[in-house]
Amino acid sequence: MFEFNAARSELRIGSRTYRLPQRAPARIMIGGGLVAGGVLGFLPVLGFWMIPLGLLVLSQDLPAVRRWRRSLVVRMERRKAERTARRAQSRNETPKERD
Repeated sequence: MFEFNAARSELRIGSRTYRLPQRAPARIMIGGGLVAGGVLGFLPVLGFWMIPLGLLVLSQDLPAVRRWRRSLVVRMERRKAERTARRAQSRNETPKERD
């Protein structure tokens, strides 16, 4: 999925790694531009995919967006753990136990 390394200013999406600018104003401009372009996602070249990417870039510098991103990651990890536990439980059940 994605990995964000604030210490190295790197954003990894899938197998690609992108380096972000070192200066905060440049990152804020890039993130804001991505969000603004995402709002115009109905236009041919732009897309709605730009909104979450812009928020991810903005999360390095804006505390409110950072809190949102962290809570989202925590929820995703909890769902993943619950899904894994349910799958393990269903594999361990025998057909007789289900009745």
